[in-house]
Amino acid sequence: MKYNMSIIVSIIFIVLGILIKYGKMYFLIAGYNTMPKKKQEKYDIEGIASVFRNTMFGMSFIMIMGYFISKWLDNPKIDIYAVFVAIMIGLPYLLIVSNSSKNKIKKDN
Repeated sequence: MKYNMSIIVSIIFIVLGILIKYGKMYFLIAGYNTMPKKKQEKYDIEGIASVFRNTMFGMSFIMIMGYFISKWLDNPKIDIYAVFVAIMIGLPYLLIVSNSSKNKIKKDN
C-alpha cells in the first residue's frame, strides 16, 4: 500500500498539536524548555500551546485538502503546492503569533 507523504506529515502535525496542547508537552516548543524558570513564568504557555495546536491543525487541513483536490482533479502537483503553501503560511504565522506580546504575562512590579 502506497502512502502519500502529505497525509503522513498531516497526521504528524495533528499529533504534535494534540501533544503540545492537551498533553502539555511544552518541551516540544523550541526554546521554551531551555529558558530559566523565572523567564518561563513571563509567558502564557497555555496561549502559546493553543497557537501551536491551531496552526498545526490549519496546516494539516490545507495539506489534506490539497491531497484530495489533487486526486479529484488527477493533478499530483496540487498536492505538492498545498504542502508548500501550508508551510509557507503556517511557519511564519506560528513564529510571529507565538512570539507576540499577546502571549507575555504583564506583571506589575
